[in-house]
Amino acid sequence: MSNHPLALLATTAEVLARPDADERLLSDVERARADRFRRPADRDDYLAAHLLVRYCAAAHLGIDAAEVAFGQQCPGCGRTGHGRPLLTDRPGVHLSLSHTGGTIAAAAGPVPVGVDVEHLGPRANDPAALGHVLSPAETELLRSHPDPTRAFLRQWVRKEAMIKLGRATLDTLPQLDLSALPLDPPLRHRHGDLHYLELTTPDAVFTAAATLPPELGRL
Repeated sequence: MSNHPLALLATTAEVLARPDADERLLSDVERARADRFRRPADRDDYLAAHLLVRYCAAAHLGIDAAEVAFGQQCPGCGRTGHGRPLLTDRPGVHLSLSHTGGTIAAAAGPVPVGVDVEHLGPRANDPAALGHVLSPAETELLRSHPDPTRAFLRQWVRKEAMIKLGRATLDTLPQLDLSALPLDPPLRHRHGDLHYLELTTPDAVFTAAATLPPELGRL
């Protein structure tokens, strides 16, 4: 088992092209949920994300993906079958997953890890939305950035990662001030007690964060 969190970033097509990309690896609950998606692309993204998190956990633990006892539990209602991903037989291993428009991310590690990915595409920042997500200092930084939309996505994926780490909620995002972090970051950097692994691809913006440095693996 690795001593550091492992993160994987891939496209849906890459995940589903693996020879072992078998829907039977998913639980009955997951397959039933996948079948409720109306758009085939959304179904594929969901399947790929739930396969990738298994591959990530398997690589972290040094086991086969079929041995991964994946589950989910909602921190709000306490029910299983949705919510935060986990391993039902290994409470000391922490998982995170994200998917967006054909790009998938997952992470597994010995400490809580948050991962998020957002699709880069034509969009405009809604001024009203900025106040619900960003601190005043972050908003000022975005206004002076040459690409405010990409800069907003960078802060958004960071804050989504913080939610998955349990350090923020949707209601507290404006109070979480990450203005000290670079908007055009290097691959790896640190702020406070957190290590960040960040990428910008032609199609997506990605962040993984944990108290130990996340390592980027290969699918």
